[in-house]
Amino acid sequence: MTEPRPRIFIHTNERQWLGALVSRHSMLRNSAHADRFDVEFLKTEDHPFLRARDGQLYLREGDRVPWRYENLQSFTPLRFLPPERMGYQGRAIVVDPDVFAVGDVWELLSRDTEGKAIWCRPRSGSKGLEGGMASSVMLLDCAKLTHWRCEEQFAELFTFQRDYMDWICLKYEPKQTLGRFEDEWNDFDRLTPRTKMIHNTKRQTQPWKTGLPVDFTPASKKLKPLNPATWLRPLRRRRAPERYLPHPDPAQERFFFGLLRECVESGVVSEALLRDEMRQDHIRHDAFEVLERTPPLPQRAAA
Repeated sequence: MTEPRPRIFIHTNERQWLGALVSRHSMLRNSAHADRFDVEFLKTEDHPFLRARDGQLYLREGDRVPWRYENLQSFTPLRFLPPERMGYQGRAIVVDPDVFAVGDVWELLSRDTEGKAIWCRPRSGSKGLEGGMASSVMLLDCAKLTHWRCEEQFAELFTFQRDYMDWICLKYEPKQTLGRFEDEWNDFDRLTPRTKMIHNTKRQTQPWKTGLPVDFTPASKKLKPLNPATWLRPLRRRRAPERYLPHPDPAQERFFFGLLRECVESGVVSEALLRDEMRQDHIRHDAFEVLERTPPLPQRAAA
């Protein structure tokens, strides 16, 4: 059987659909080898098992909490679907819809995996200190992930056999199967000359949502007396803003809107879609004004 072409999967829901479209554009426009891989969306609406659990209790950090299908990040279980979609063959990258390529993603798709099944980076904050890995960007050797069964393992959250946070942090994976790539392949709200893919992971400052009412509920996190990194959590929750804040780095706003400008000019994103996204509060209401003042991005990668 012929091995499938390498593929990038962007998992998303309708609230992050615009981000997913811009993400796909960034992957293709910044690769000199865009003809050698495919890009596929994994949308929550195409996977009814996610909606079917709405309101049911699942296990998260040892607590039983309700699953909310309409949550801003309800797409996260789909991170574990790509190997199945690839027929458990070949290579894939899976990314969140708020991850945008700055460099050439082919460098990651074609790198030596050294026999490991998954390449990613550690999480930040207390989760990283506890050994959690960031599954928001992963390079996958699908033939080594035949134990991934997304729908089955999602169901185990609701029988309390599997903990969501341990799953998302890859703690069920044997450590010897995990490789660590450079942080620049999943740069958390940091844009430098070394950045390969930028991840606007801080939801309250995502640059396309500035000024909109906050439409997510911060995850309930346990205070751990022996871990100082958790001591300020109650204070942070009290200070949570009611509206999305400007991103502290104007360059990141310019980068996103530079990509969006190209999407509009090429027809990837229509004016009608953009206005509809604004009507639903999925993108800031001054988006057209921001687009007008955003300079074109530097020339894209040459083939």
